[in-house]
Amino acid sequence: MTLQQRIRAGAAALALSLTLGLAAGTVAEAAAPFVKGQAPGYYRMMVGDFEVTALSDGTVMLPMTTFLTGTAAGETKRAYERAFLTDPVETSVNTYLVNTGTKLVLIDTGAGKLFGPTLGVLLANLKAAGYQPEQIDEVYITHMHADHVGGLTVDGKPAFPNAVVRADKHDADFWLDPKTLAGAPKDDRASVEGVQAAFAPYIAAGRFKPFEGDAELVPGVSAHASHGHTPGHTTYVVESKGQKLVLWGDLMHVAAVQFPNPAVTIKFDSDSKTAAVERRKAYIDAAKQGYWVAAAHLPFPGVGHLRKDGSGYVFVPANYSIPR
Repeated sequence: MTLQQRIRAGAAALALSLTLGLAAGTVAEAAAPFVKGQAPGYYRMMVGDFEVTALSDGTVMLPMTTFLTGTAAGETKRAYERAFLTDPVETSVNTYLVNTGTKLVLIDTGAGKLFGPTLGVLLANLKAAGYQPEQIDEVYITHMHADHVGGLTVDGKPAFPNAVVRADKHDADFWLDPKTLAGAPKDDRASVEGVQAAFAPYIAAGRFKPFEGDAELVPGVSAHASHGHTPGHTTYVVESKGQKLVLWGDLMHVAAVQFPNPAVTIKFDSDSKTAAVERRKAYIDAAKQGYWVAAAHLPFPGVGHLRKDGSGYVFVPANYSIPR
């Protein structure tokens, strides 16, 4: 090896040594606290000519083993294990924004401040998705449980100041009746108060307009009565250019349990028997027709298809896609 070659080899070795040393130093000095954040909770898809944006209101830990009825705790535990879950279950609270091209329709509003600090991020995600609350034309409520209506107001004022709010009259007659609050068990009073307070400013402004049963509310978006979970529980059907999305609300709660066994109910049902019938009907139709479905408590974004599997069903989440 010539002197010149030895010099070059030595320089290369030195450079490598310095590089490795710097890299080691970089690794050692890069320790940092965990960020623990998540990307903004929205997911967009097209249904025909309509743009649908799933919006997360956050998640909440729920002891589903104690909430589910019509099943044994051991069966529920085994269903969780098959889905790699443990109880309590981190449960999504999803809402959906439908842009028809002429109307912006928000379906459900999340919990607002009624369910604790891990929920109530709908407005932040709405803005992250490119919209402002003032742009919402209509708000449709699947049912009047607090985790679906709490986001209607912020500090007692309408969160969607230009929107008309709509829900089935059967739910309105029950949940907004002063007698319901007066007769509520002590543990339920705060929830009923929260629901009634959420609707109060819209009622005062003449912008709460209940409907009854099946109805087309704006072109391409229809209400379908699916009573049982509450007296006026409603699913919403979005249709455009031959494509269809059915928004189930709380027709089901726990995918790992209620898809394999649709008979499993939940103690929050006002009429569990009827709720189970409505769920089974919805499953049968979705699997047969192959349209999109979405639900409030499926893991976010909660959109996919249903496939029959023996005596139960399998939920197939939407493949990640960027609208073009």
